[in-house]
This record gives sequence, structure tokens and C-alpha cells, in this order.
Amino acid sequence: MTNFNENILDNNTLLSIQNRGFTYGDALFETIKISNGKLLFWEDHYFRLMASMRIMRMEIPMKFTMEFLEAQIQKTLDSNQLGNKSSRIKLTVFRNEGGLYLPNTNDVSFLITVKAIEHDLYVHNEGFYEVDLFKDFYVSPSLLSTLKSNNKALNVVGSIYAKENKLHNCFVLNTDKKIVEALNGNVFLVKGNIIKTPPVNEGCLKGVMRKQIIELINGIPEYELVEDSISPFELQKADEIFITNVIVGIQSVTKYRKKTFTNEVAINLLQKLNIKIRLN
Repeated sequence: MTNFNENILDNNTLLSIQNRGFTYGDALFETIKISNGKLLFWEDHYFRLMASMRIMRMEIPMKFTMEFLEAQIQKTLDSNQLGNKSSRIKLTVFRNEGGLYLPNTNDVSFLITVKAIEHDLYVHNEGFYEVDLFKDFYVSPSLLSTLKSNNKALNVVGSIYAKENKLHNCFVLNTDKKIVEALNGNVFLVKGNIIKTPPVNEGCLKGVMRKQIIELINGIPEYELVEDSISPFELQKADEIFITNVIVGIQSVTKYRKKTFTNEVAINLLQKLNIKIRLN
């Protein structure tokens, strides 16, 4: 069952063919993990969505409080008999239909979908995970590149490229040929006691899990977190590379071209992340 503007509808219900999220990609979304019925990092998701709506010049309804949207998410979970289970939520906000590139209104609607997932907490994937560079298209750094919008053509084409080349993922470059992120998450590189991740102003997504990992790293005295450019040449010199997003948590990269990597830091951080979730 799907929640469309507070109404629970059958999943087969069709949106209008004039929906601006479909016709112009005029939509934003948040992917949220539910652990045993609890929204993880909900405040971070909410404030990122509000900031993104302002950047997109969408009119934020007065009722769009944290409490209102949380209640609508819970309503959707309950309608799918997933109230106390672990799930993946997608909350999409789109500008109401009308107009061409110039919309007739800045008012919005929302859609909430839910899908059950297997693991309550985050589990480290010990399997083989190979990545390479995706160089067909580049990210142009701006505020728009930091948003989770429906404009994800690069990620779609890059994912197809990865599948065609028997890769698990690819690193995306910006127009300065620096590593920005992976196709489905932020990137962290470990060399000695330095853990580096690209800064948001270079074009990477302002990831919710990225924020959690940065906070964890800053709380560990033996590591130093650096937000700085990562060149492709640094990848083969790294001790460890991992990718983060809110559904997987931390995904260790095991191979990039001829280089293989360890995963000790990723496992350590994942353990601390799960402890943080249990305590909150």
C-alpha cells in the first residue's frame, strides 16, 4: 500500500501522466531505513528534505512538520503490516502538475512507499566487491548536485555500465576529474590514520550516512577525518576504501583495478554505528 497525500492507496494506483516528477524530474526524495519500526536518523533526513525543497523553490506546507511526516510514514508502515519491522521507506515530494519548465504552482504533494528489508541493524558484507571509474559523464559541482532529486540519469547510466563490465559499483568524477562519490553512496578513503572523504562543495551528495560516519570518526582519537579532494591516483595507494549509504551502512571495496584492500576500519565503524543505533 502507498501513501499519497495522506491517502492509503493500492500500489497499482497510477499517478497523473502530467506529474512533474515524471515529466521534468521536478521531485526530491529521501530513502530512510526503519529498524524494528524505528526511523533511523529521521531528524537529519527531515532537515535535508526541507533545505532541498527551499533550494528547489518548492512551497513547504505549514503541516510539513517532523511529527506530521513521521506520522504519515508510520501510517504507511502500519497499512503494510510492517509497523514494528525493518523496512526501506522512500518519501518523495514533487511539485504539483501544471506548466512546462516554468511551473504553474510551487505547491507540492508527497508519496510514501515502503519495502521490507532483511536486516534490523547494519551487517558488514565480507564478500568480493569490485569497483572502477565511470568516466562517460561527470558531475558539475553545485547546490543541485548535492540534492536527492529525480534527476539521476548519470547514476542510471553508470549502473548499467557497471553491470555490463561485471563491476559491483563505480566511482563518479566531477568536472575537475576528482572522485566525488560512488553511484549509490559517499566515498571514504583510508591511508594510515587519515580518513578522507570529498567535501560537499565538490559535488557529492550531502549524505545522511556520510554525516553519521564523519561524527563517528571525529570521536575516535587515533583517526583524523579530512574533507578534501580525492584524485583517481590516490585510490591505488589507499589501505582501505568504503562506500556509505543509509540502507547498507558501510560497504567495503575489496578491489579497484589491480589493488586489493583491507576492511578493518569499516568493520570498526560499523560496530560503533550499530551501538549508536541501539543507544538512541
